[in-house]
Amino acid sequence: MARRFYKYFPWLFLLGDILVIGISLLMTHGVVSRYVTISDMNSSLYGLYLVIWLVLVTFRKDYKVGRTTDYLFTIQKLFGSILWFFSIISVLWIAFQAYHLSRLFLLVNAGSMMFLLSVYRVSVHIALKQYRSKGGNYRNAVIIGKGGTSYKLAKVFQSRKDFGINFLGYYDDTSTCVETRGGLTDFFREVRGMDLDLIYINERLDLPTMKKIIHYADENYIKVKVIPGGNLQLEKKLSFSKYGDFFVINVNAIPLDNAINRVSKRAFDILFSLFITVFVLSWMIPLVGLLIKLESKGPIFFIQLRNGENNKVFKCLKFRSMTPNDYADTLQATKNDPRVTQIGTFLRSTSLDEMPQFLNVLIGDMSIVGPRPHTVPMNETFRTQIEKYNARHKIKPGITGLAQVKGYRGEIIRPYQIRSRVRLDYFYIQNWSMWMDMTIVAKTIRELGFNRDNVY
Repeated sequence: MARRFYKYFPWLFLLGDILVIGISLLMTHGVVSRYVTISDMNSSLYGLYLVIWLVLVTFRKDYKVGRTTDYLFTIQKLFGSILWFFSIISVLWIAFQAYHLSRLFLLVNAGSMMFLLSVYRVSVHIALKQYRSKGGNYRNAVIIGKGGTSYKLAKVFQSRKDFGINFLGYYDDTSTCVETRGGLTDFFREVRGMDLDLIYINERLDLPTMKKIIHYADENYIKVKVIPGGNLQLEKKLSFSKYGDFFVINVNAIPLDNAINRVSKRAFDILFSLFITVFVLSWMIPLVGLLIKLESKGPIFFIQLRNGENNKVFKCLKFRSMTPNDYADTLQATKNDPRVTQIGTFLRSTSLDEMPQFLNVLIGDMSIVGPRPHTVPMNETFRTQIEKYNARHKIKPGITGLAQVKGYRGEIIRPYQIRSRVRLDYFYIQNWSMWMDMTIVAKTIRELGFNRDNVY
């Protein structure tokens, strides 16, 4: 088995990173120098720049490309590294007053690094998958215990050659199929000559035998993984919690249960909403408020109770787009709705009526991206009709969301529309990433400019 692969691959991976960053610096210098004067950086400063990156990605182990991870995970990990890198560079920039590095230089360099390193790392990921599918960088594996879900795992190994798992067969005391190499006694007799890397244990195996296998694996540096039964083969990622020496499985954990993820999302919310509040709402509220007042009597803002995180009710802000009426909470706006004012038609068609919700984000009731909040009466109705509806309240509601950029926005006419919204919201919650939030924000801006269907 070519175990030297893991010895040399990290060095080759990091060397590729250095070359790509070098290209990125040259590109940045060429672009920025057209607009501002850039002081020459000495080689030691370039060297420090690269050393910080190498230390960071080595500490974060970016060179470990998982056998079963997808390309999105590779980009997410890179995004985290770049965020950390430029945070460190910014701190050093201020601390050492390195003002010859302009803000424009750092911004352009961050963008070019993200693009070039994404292309490089995804290419490496693809190359690794191809290499493994052709028999390189493989790992030998056996399954102990054939019952339950063991058969499905073996089928995965056989169909997904890009995982690089060379399945040698089962060991089971009762099975006699072609792929069964023998019983448990045979396993302990043959294991020394198998050059084994991975042992998968069926969860139904008795505890003494399981402990014996784990003890042998520890002594011989073999990784052991337990195959969860059918009840745990769910459509979500499992994680674990440790209570002293006792472990439990977190069946319904979500990415935003992680403190770092929550802080990252909240930081983005505060910075984005603060920018909008200072540079947009500061003049928009007086201007739009005046237009609303000139057309009809009533308040500038329409304040509506909606369900937020953990179903907590909060006051959602909007510019008032209708004449005051008793059906605002229970009757959705429809095409040519007589309740909508002239200025309200413009606000709703451009989604500007939602702009005050950035204040909701700033105070912590909402997020920039998340499931769109519904009114309390609508929430009670859908909760009894749609499976997993309440799961969308695990996180803060958003000004925009995955369902909205996928086309499910505006009036709900048919049942499939709300079911599709809930399904997309559920996917977002289970698979959240900072990169996904950025993508949804970008798509939302595009949608506001080019797709105004179902908004009235």
